[in-house]
Amino acid sequence: MKEILRQIQLIEREENRRRRSPLARYNKGKIHAKQMAFHKCLKRNRWVFGGNRSGKTECGAVETVWLARGIHPYRPNKPSVSCWVVSVSQQVQREVAQQKILYYLDKSWISDVVMSSGSKGSPHYGVIDCIIVKNVFGGTSKIGFKSCEAGRDKFQGASLDFVWFDEEPPKDVYDECKMRVLDRRGHIFGTMTPLKGLTWVYDEIYLNSYNSKEVWYEFMEWADNPYLSADETAEMSRSMSDDMLQSRRFGRFTAGQGLVYTEFGEANVIEPFV
Repeated sequence: MKEILRQIQLIEREENRRRRSPLARYNKGKIHAKQMAFHKCLKRNRWVFGGNRSGKTECGAVETVWLARGIHPYRPNKPSVSCWVVSVSQQVQREVAQQKILYYLDKSWISDVVMSSGSKGSPHYGVIDCIIVKNVFGGTSKIGFKSCEAGRDKFQGASLDFVWFDEEPPKDVYDECKMRVLDRRGHIFGTMTPLKGLTWVYDEIYLNSYNSKEVWYEFMEWADNPYLSADETAEMSRSMSDDMLQSRRFGRFTAGQGLVYTEFGEANVIEPFV
């Protein structure tokens, strides 16, 4: 009974803190329906295919913070987790995923920051190796940052609870990360804009979701994000080709090369002849 009361008190204190944090603003109004669908999905391999500024990276960062803090509202929480955030390069890590996670992590929740480069006092401007986060149940969690440009060899050895891919990784990096979560029965999730055409993600995630019980995906587009200006998105849409619009607005896969004509229709068909 004492342990149950202690956990209740911890959760209540955490709730009071959360009401004043960016996470509270995310929960109370910033989150949209498709982001919520991602958070509620309990499958072990989840992907968001989203247009630019659709909110895909936002939900990936929040998911990571929730799990590290032990406050996920829809998944079982642990007193300590170890995870990786995987970006395509260190520069993209610094400018995107790292910034988002630091935004949602209250400073009082951070036990330590280990830098790969730059000043520990200004982590926003350097490249972070890992963040040690205080878990609400008394332990600590480790959020490690990885760059795909380092190559597959740098992704070996670790045992992880989950991996977040911020944008599409190379297939060999993805395969290696799947092995990292195997012994803990962990999970992986990715948030990406499909700009590379019909890659392995199209085959293994998008097409395979119909056959696998553990694979899930969702498409996000500009209209799903209530904070984007309708006038701005309409103007941007008019300046894009159809293929670019499908990828950057709707998060859809396009071939983008070869004998593919998006304007093809009945007007292009002729009667059979000898």
